[in-house]
Amino acid sequence: MATKSRPPTKSSFKPVSSDGDGNHVHNQILLDLPPTESEMLFPKLEFVRLTTHHILHEPGDTLKSAYFCNSGLVSILSVFPDGKSVEVGLVGKEGFIGSPLIAGFRTSPTQATVQVEGSAFRVDGETLIPILRQCPKLERRLQQFSQVLGMQVTQIAACNRLHEVTERLARWLLMSADRTGSDSVPLTQELMAPCPPECYTKPDSSLMPAEKFKLWTGQNSRKRLANATA
Repeated sequence: MATKSRPPTKSSFKPVSSDGDGNHVHNQILLDLPPTESEMLFPKLEFVRLTTHHILHEPGDTLKSAYFCNSGLVSILSVFPDGKSVEVGLVGKEGFIGSPLIAGFRTSPTQATVQVEGSAFRVDGETLIPILRQCPKLERRLQQFSQVLGMQVTQIAACNRLHEVTERLARWLLMSADRTGSDSVPLTQELMAPCPPECYTKPDSSLMPAEKFKLWTGQNSRKRLANATA
């Protein structure tokens, strides 16, 4: 008696939740990799702590390492010859520091500085390139993130040009909260330096939006933060 053959089922896999040393993985790119690519990449990764103000790379530096951000917040800055800088991007656990390597470049035009302490998985730049040739899913995810980062730059430029100060500050706070995955973000006025001075004071030195943009903890904190400009 012939038996009916079962239709083929789509193979599924369980995302890796920790590396070989027991460090929990929160980076969304790493969590999205299939087992074969995880097994190839993870032995090459080094778990590192990111301290506030630590500079991962300067403009023009040779990118010796790349970073899969695991927690915390990294600011991408465009630095001018006179030393002034403008924030053009934010990267958290959704992303990757070292995008020029994906396009075949060895240097970066921007500075990457840790804004909120956290952790990352570091990989040697020379090691990453040959791995990408054998890991199509990883290569595609990094290419997609590079495109998202470019879109973020254009959105920030438009926001800074067209929006009022309170709206720009709200955008910055919400982006920070999204990338840290928390409604409680440890920010200080020093860390918020990329925002214009008028975000904090009026001519009479009384507080302005700082009173409106407090960061709460609790279930409704995101809603309160989003409505801060109302």
